[in-house]
Amino acid sequence: MSSVIDLLKSHRSIRKFSDQAIEPELLEELFAAGQAAATSSFLQGTTIIRVTNPEKREKIAELAGNQPYVAKAAEFMIFCADLKRAGNYCEAYEMPFEGDFTEHFIIATVDVALMAQSLVTAAESVGLGICYIGGIRNNPGPVSDLLELPRGVYPVFGLCLGYPDQDPEIKPRLPMSVIVKKEVYNEEGDQETIEQYDERIRDYYRTRTGGGHGISWTEQVATLLSEKSRPHMKGFLEEKGFKFK
Repeated sequence: MSSVIDLLKSHRSIRKFSDQAIEPELLEELFAAGQAAATSSFLQGTTIIRVTNPEKREKIAELAGNQPYVAKAAEFMIFCADLKRAGNYCEAYEMPFEGDFTEHFIIATVDVALMAQSLVTAAESVGLGICYIGGIRNNPGPVSDLLELPRGVYPVFGLCLGYPDQDPEIKPRLPMSVIVKKEVYNEEGDQETIEQYDERIRDYYRTRTGGGHGISWTEQVATLLSEKSRPHMKGFLEEKGFKFK
């Protein structure tokens, strides 16, 4: 089996990091690895803001839901979807800027995810640990103000990066038969398979380091989708120029 495949299958989120710094040369290589990811229409619609100021880190940790590893990881960066950089050149070529179409938003957001995941894979291949921070979207306005993000740029997620100071278990994913379908979407056999998976997840949460709540996957996602989820994002994105035409 390929060592890359084994690496990808062993991913865990790390929330405790050692004090060891990441060498500047290595960090540069990780950025280069991330930048080599696919980019739709060659937009290259990602901007990374590396946050090193301790006070700013503490503030972002608070805004992201009081997640202390944001402040303590060796590196913390915020991945932004960026239509401004490319949009700057519409005027130069006497073309109208139509970057507020939904498709443009999707292109830039997907670019961010692809670049981040390539960087993450490179980081994990050299022994680093990561944790994505979607919590920055709890308060995207204040986060944007701290980073001085202009119109046409929005923060998609943060990323903690550093040398792990913990060895958590791998969280079991859904069985392959549930997520990989042939020819058409169908749910044949899924219910029974997911019921068995629920028991694995309950056991994972009960037995992982520090104990857990023992909730099932179906309970967790049903709760997620039955509650309002960051309803402020629509208005925030519109203010940033993403009108979804």
